[in-house]
Order: sequence, then C-alpha cells, then structure tokens
Amino acid sequence: MFIIFRSMKTTVDIPEKELEDVMRYTKAATKTEAVARAVADFNRRQRLSKLASGLGTLRDMMTRQELDKMRAGH
Repeated sequence: MFIIFRSMKTTVDIPEKELEDVMRYTKAATKTEAVARAVADFNRRQRLSKLASGLGTLRDMMTRQELDKMRAGH
C-alpha cells in the first residue's frame, strides 16, 4: 500500500529558538520535517480535544457508592 502525501512549499518566519526547540523535541533531521511534525501534532491535539469535548464530564460518571450498589445487585 502506498500513501501519497501532498505538500505545499511556503516561506514562513519562525523564531530561531522555537525552531531549534521543535527540532530537538521531535528529533527531526531537517527543519521541514520538524515543522511538518509540529503541525501534524497540533492538528492531532485539536482533533482529540474536539472529540473529548463531546464525551461528557467526570460528574456524569458513576460514583464509587453507585458502582458498589450496582455490583451488589440493589
């Protein structure tokens, strides 16, 4: 199976320290790879955040007492 990735060539001004950090954190060999990984990670986190926002909150979860009662068959 082949996966084809489309890319877009662009020019951006990125603070040097930020780019150095992202290259170190991602262990990327090139600036292009570092930026691509950072963008992909940002997008993944946004998708996860959107998904999580629709899952409810902990107050919707059963309490320990409710769980014990249910397990006891009451």
